[in-house]
Amino acid sequence: MPLAEPADACVFAAFRRVATVRPDAPFLSILPEVAQRYGIAPIELSYGRALDAVEAIAARIQAAGYGHGHRAGLLLENRPSFFLNWFALNAIGVSVVPINGELRAAELDYLVEHSGLVLAIGLPSRIEDLRAAAARTGCEVSVVASHDDEVDAGLALRGPGSAPRGLASLARAPSAPPLRGEPGVDTECGLLYTSGTTGRPKGCVLPNAYYLIAGDWYLAAGGLAAIRPGEDRLLTPLPMTHMNAMAYSTMAMVRSGGCVVPLDRFHPAGWWRAVRDSRATIVHYLGVMPAMLLGAPASPEDRDHRVRFGFGAGVDRRHQASFEARFGFPLLEAWAMTETGAGAVVIANREPRQVGQSCFGRAGPELELRIVDEQGADVPDGMPGELLVRAAGTDPRRGFFREYLKDPAATAEAWVGGWFHTGDVVRRDADGHLYFVDRRKNVIRRSGENIAAVEVESVLRRHPEVREVACAATPDAVRGDEVLACVVPVAPLDETGRARVSHELVALCLEHLAYFKAPGWVAFVDALPLTPTQKVQRGELKALAATLPGTPACVDTRPLKKRPH
Repeated sequence: MPLAEPADACVFAAFRRVATVRPDAPFLSILPEVAQRYGIAPIELSYGRALDAVEAIAARIQAAGYGHGHRAGLLLENRPSFFLNWFALNAIGVSVVPINGELRAAELDYLVEHSGLVLAIGLPSRIEDLRAAAARTGCEVSVVASHDDEVDAGLALRGPGSAPRGLASLARAPSAPPLRGEPGVDTECGLLYTSGTTGRPKGCVLPNAYYLIAGDWYLAAGGLAAIRPGEDRLLTPLPMTHMNAMAYSTMAMVRSGGCVVPLDRFHPAGWWRAVRDSRATIVHYLGVMPAMLLGAPASPEDRDHRVRFGFGAGVDRRHQASFEARFGFPLLEAWAMTETGAGAVVIANREPRQVGQSCFGRAGPELELRIVDEQGADVPDGMPGELLVRAAGTDPRRGFFREYLKDPAATAEAWVGGWFHTGDVVRRDADGHLYFVDRRKNVIRRSGENIAAVEVESVLRRHPEVREVACAATPDAVRGDEVLACVVPVAPLDETGRARVSHELVALCLEHLAYFKAPGWVAFVDALPLTPTQKVQRGELKALAATLPGTPACVDTRPLKKRPH
């Protein structure tokens, strides 16, 4: 049973309830190797100490005029300051907009302007980037730094009422809080951006109920995914800019009084050391991780851990059984989307799990689903079709996102006919097991990141030697998918010219987009597959993309895709 209660009105209320009942229990653990990368001290922060810090931050921000209905950006990576600022802002009704640290100038500009945030809290090293984005877009945003040495190293040690020095320079809110009254379950808690097919990321408006229901769903899942209240330590390498880390990992631990162990990111060489040192009992994973971990030599320490299960999605079917046999715990494949939250989530947490068959379990009674063809007709078991979902009961949108920000047309389109259209192609067997087949939407999923092809194309078109370009996913043994750009050049290019232009295209993307969105392959073609109305035939393009790597006119640019320092 959850230590927090269904009656909790917001994320902060759930957190405060646990912190009041179990103040000495560990809430957040930052391992030494993670702390070293962040340049902070290792820490295991208790619920009580964290609550003191959260309340101090909330009081300072509220005193500056920020409150119910405002939005605040958080560019804080997976540091303790993210959690503390999130809960503090939630306490006063301010919605958080997690900002991926990989975003470049054009992406940051769009997020700042589209979200309408009035406050941005960031790492000292990124403050000028946030201010520049606000200036370029003409948005009035108060930008302040979060100093790790105070917030991350235990602000609460100085007692309630203290506030981090970064907030001492906090400017007054540019406008009064737009909403009256105390924040509740319907108050917006977060605004998460997810890639779509129209080029610009969509902002998913997520109320408090979204996060609370996600945590409670996890606690109720049971089976092989059973959570032990007050005992579990959940290790996640996933970024706090994703719903999995915020809604599932964090909220499951908050609702059960467990401990969150966030990594800065996945490091294959140090993974098992982190698992052992953290005393993790649950780990969350991306599909690419098992393949990387299996690539290491077998060791007597492979089973020297306390992990009961892994929770994730997209493991290569060839690797699931061998991973479980070698490392001694099940990888529980699940399906959900930012839009669905726990309103529509499926997990293979009970046997038979159909290991190695891309099976993500069977729907529970709380979920209704259909599998339909392109005309919207239900397909028989065994046949692939698009997955449509909704919550069972009187409220079909319970636990889902509220809407796409400033895009009612897209929201309505997603819910045509009273069902949420996922864009994912699945099939169902006679026993109700669901198997993932493909994505209908034109989104490239690389190492867990969703990449809109048209967003990358819009940058590549800026190059003067590109006449036409279209991007698609091509299979990658490590990343799942890789971005491949099909380029029709203005003039024919020889081998040297293709190499030069390929390098320039990647450099252009690295300047304007997150590094993972840059093409890993650039193929030079005479023409793109087009419809009679001159639109790219995405299905044919995807089939073509799978055949191009390794051919003479396709340049491997994967070594150029590096994180900026």
